[in-house]
Amino acid sequence: MRRYMIERDLTGVGNFSPDQVRDAATASNAALKQMGNSIQWVHSYITADRIYCVYLAENESVVREHAKRAGLPATNVSEVKRIADPLSAEQLA
Repeated sequence: MRRYMIERDLTGVGNFSPDQVRDAATASNAALKQMGNSIQWVHSYITADRIYCVYLAENESVVREHAKRAGLPATNVSEVKRIADPLSAEQLA
């Protein structure tokens, strides 16, 4: 499985009600259930007009198929090549 960052452009998503966020998560979960073990939702970050989602998936096509089934945009899909955090500085030294 590869890690992907999905950018979903949704105007005003930061102002969605808890019910609207729940409905989007429910749609995503239903699509995940249909697709089996080829994709996994890790977590998402919601900003004013965009959702940044982290998924594990076999490939980009699977990510885009999930978005289609869930009825959610996949404006940009990028494979994560490396994760950096504060400990990365210690590893490079």
